Amino acid sequence: MDRGDGVTVGKWQEQFQTRAGVINLRGGEAIIAGRLQGQHSQIVFIRSSALARLATTEWRARDVRTGAIVDAPSGDMIDGKRWTGASFNIREIVLSDDRMWLDFLCQSGVAAG
Repeated sequence: MDRGDGVTVGKWQEQFQTRAGVINLRGGEAIIAGRLQGQHSQIVFIRSSALARLATTEWRARDVRTGAIVDAPSGDMIDGKRWTGASFNIREIVLSDDRMWLDFLCQSGVAAG
């Protein structure tokens, strides 16, 4: 979607909502270097379902407890409105060994998409 000044802003569509657990990543040199650049990495895990297994790394995840959807001309667009809360790029998706859970490596503080 073109916002009028030559910048194209992606329009996201919510696919589903579900409960999730979160593990904040602490260690590794890359994680610490990312923090210095304002990036936050974490593992988000959800129960595997038909909808959840459709997710790809082109999707984004958001924490619905941290914000609201408002009318505004820029930002992360969801169904034509702006999301004000935490949102994360999905970098990797792994199905657990028991196939009951999906683990998403997610990152915030980076360019959307």
